[in-house]
Amino acid sequence: MDLRPPGLRALLRRPRRLLAAAAAVVVLVGAGTWTAVASDDPPPVHSTDQVMAVDGVRLDTSFFTTSGTGRRPAVLLAHGFGGSKDDMRAEAEHLARDGYAVLTWSARGFGRSTGKIGLNDPKGEVADVSRLIDWLAGQPQVQLDKAGDPRVGMAGGSYGGAISLLTAAYDSRVDAIAPSITYWNLADALFPNGVFKKLWAGIFFNTGGGCANFQPALCQMYDRVAESGRPDAAAVKLLEERSPSAVGSRIKVPTLLFQGQTDSLFTLSQSDTAAKAIKANGAPVAVDWIAGGHDGGDLETSRVEGRVTSWFDRYLKGDKATGTGPAFRITRTGGVDSTDGAAQLRGATADSYPGLESDRKNIALKGGTQRVENPAGASPPGVSALPGLGGGGLSQLSSLGVGVSLDFPGQYARFDSAPMTDNVQITGTPTATVHLTSTSDDAVLFGKVYDVGPDGGQQVLPSQLVTPVRVEGAKAGKDVTITLPAIDHEVQKGHRLRLVLASTDLGYASPTAPATYTVSLKGALSVPTASRVDTAAAPLPAWVWWLPLAGALAALALLVTGRRRTAGPAPAPELAEVPLQITDLSKRYKGSTDRYAVRELSFRVEKGQVLGLLGPNGAGKTTTLRMLMGLITPDDGEIRVFGHAIRPGTPVLSRVGAFVEGAGFLPHLSGRENLELYWQATGRPPGDAHLDEALEIAGLGDALARAVRTYSQGMRQRLAIAQAMLGLPDLLILDEPTNGLDPPQIREMREVMIRYAAAGRTVIVSSHLLAEVEQSCTHLVVMDRGRLIQAGPVAQIIGSGDTLLVGTSVPVEEPVVEKVAALPGIASVTRTDDGLLVRMEPGGSAPRMVAELVRLDVPVASVGPHRRLEDAFLTLIGGSA
Repeated sequence: MDLRPPGLRALLRRPRRLLAAAAAVVVLVGAGTWTAVASDDPPPVHSTDQVMAVDGVRLDTSFFTTSGTGRRPAVLLAHGFGGSKDDMRAEAEHLARDGYAVLTWSARGFGRSTGKIGLNDPKGEVADVSRLIDWLAGQPQVQLDKAGDPRVGMAGGSYGGAISLLTAAYDSRVDAIAPSITYWNLADALFPNGVFKKLWAGIFFNTGGGCANFQPALCQMYDRVAESGRPDAAAVKLLEERSPSAVGSRIKVPTLLFQGQTDSLFTLSQSDTAAKAIKANGAPVAVDWIAGGHDGGDLETSRVEGRVTSWFDRYLKGDKATGTGPAFRITRTGGVDSTDGAAQLRGATADSYPGLESDRKNIALKGGTQRVENPAGASPPGVSALPGLGGGGLSQLSSLGVGVSLDFPGQYARFDSAPMTDNVQITGTPTATVHLTSTSDDAVLFGKVYDVGPDGGQQVLPSQLVTPVRVEGAKAGKDVTITLPAIDHEVQKGHRLRLVLASTDLGYASPTAPATYTVSLKGALSVPTASRVDTAAAPLPAWVWWLPLAGALAALALLVTGRRRTAGPAPAPELAEVPLQITDLSKRYKGSTDRYAVRELSFRVEKGQVLGLLGPNGAGKTTTLRMLMGLITPDDGEIRVFGHAIRPGTPVLSRVGAFVEGAGFLPHLSGRENLELYWQATGRPPGDAHLDEALEIAGLGDALARAVRTYSQGMRQRLAIAQAMLGLPDLLILDEPTNGLDPPQIREMREVMIRYAAAGRTVIVSSHLLAEVEQSCTHLVVMDRGRLIQAGPVAQIIGSGDTLLVGTSVPVEEPVVEKVAALPGIASVTRTDDGLLVRMEPGGSAPRMVAELVRLDVPVASVGPHRRLEDAFLTLIGGSA
């Protein structure tokens, strides 16, 4: 019988990815199947199911590959607690089609695997994974770094995320990991600040099938703590020994950490500690706070899987042109989509992880000394999160401004701020210091910060999170600094902040003996604001494009603001035929006087060019494009499009089409209907839309007649790009247009951009795919840290290297290659399928080399520079990408 609530069962089966094995692995049963997956005829995936004998237990595994003889990196995917290998099948097939050999398995005690659950015991579950890595090393499909050492990455969610961290510490063969919504210190997660998280702990043991299915030491520990209501030193030691934190200094591989914001089980502080520890080891680390978590919300599965694939492409395949995303990203909720009631999500990013304490702001609180009763039996308890029921939407309601928490009168103290005079963005852990005196020696407080509306009636507990604090020796009175839950929450102007210190909480065990606490403030509430985190502009809701009133409103706006716009800079006649000229453009970070997102940027784009805008994360590319579109205003400098200075609502923007941050579509309408309604909202004649040409560009075929809600990410991407091309604008701006497209679609998009510009129009494309930029763009602008590094034709920027490709009509024999390598001015020679790759020494002469090649009877057919855009790019930015 499955005792988990339905929402929890679904949640625990959704987290993904990870791991591998090592040693004497015996295959007991094996069966293979072919899985053909529709959608643009991707390669079929072959899966083999096997039960392996590993150190006295049987592990049920599945191995996924595609056809082909080449070796490829391996990925181990680990399931969440209470799940099995079957939960990972869809993701395994996706990664297999992307060129990986993927192994999934059911951990001890789950699925068809045997053994006792050890909560990722280093001598149990972690050792199992090392055995599986041994097995991978013997497979002909798997790429090896050396004998017995496969190129392998690991990913997983929750329980599976922890095993990825642990295996990376215990087995040096692991090359990259991507753990999700998991723990760094399990003792800290279940016993925060010495308080027993009783509901989540109970769910753990019930989900595992009961205490008897766990290792005896774990069962005894749980019984002991659950009975006493308080963790002892032995319990803390047992869980810490099975936690990544115990071996954190050994984790030295590239690590992508996802953590959930709606998660009372494994809070943001778990990934914070992990990120700092792994970065201190010298490994690349990126942190991504997703909207969902163990308490519900949106787990952003598609986006997370896409970013994991990019991470592995970079660090397992060695594809340095693959962008891995920002060092820090948060998903923020911005209202509700009126078409389907879903929360609207948008990302905020920073060039470096800010931690939980950056850019603190002190907010004064009022409230005198207050008495708080701890009732007998700690009942009735206050309510914050409801573990296992969060999938029903409690945390989502919180993010949308609906309060669902409960504090009983007389059982809490509260301290309020004055109304906010400006919006305040809290990103991290607020802190407060209070003085506590108790009639008992042992006291427990539950701290939380509410967002209180202007009328004082509606209060919202962000993400339904609370921090428990045990205070010993409270009879004598103590000053206690409370580190409140890590959150990302914007407090609107006119709202108040309320610090609440309660004596009880449903999710935790607190003293059952009655007591009275006396609480007073010792200072202001300190909130971190992480000012360097930049939120992307919210996309316009889909209904804007079909609402009949939209055209009239747009016309009214033009009339109302026309007088103000005419007061702007006059058009420049000499630039009337120039699609874009940017002069001394600067944009400072919000609230800063000396920190720039873009600084003194100048460049010019001509008709017929396909311009690639390049730079590492944080270079200022997207900020530049947003200023170009009139979405944000520069602090200095100007942008002129066909001679007109850009301001919000400038009429010349009608000659600009853009795909910058995605587009909103009505999910119940077809692709064609969405494009028709969008164009109708512009108020321009239907014949000017060139709809058929845009639809041909989209290449969606029969899917145009289907509802958009049935579209894949790639199909939505192509439809959005077609929308940007409606009306065939003279200047087309594309920000990462190939995200979500497969290789044939990427090639098609490349050809579309080239054809589009060949007709005399201009394309600006920002992309991390340097190989595609090299093939599709005629000119480049390279930025780094907001400044222009270099601009010019692609051939000019690439062709400044010291390596030449000598094409030959027939292959060159090795003795001749050795003679060429011995020639003066030549540093090295490498044979290729096309001829010779020759690296010149400083001062070497290419004409002299060609003459010597002819003398040696080398059948020279062509000679040209050979340097990839990637090489030039890394040279220009000094490797900061």
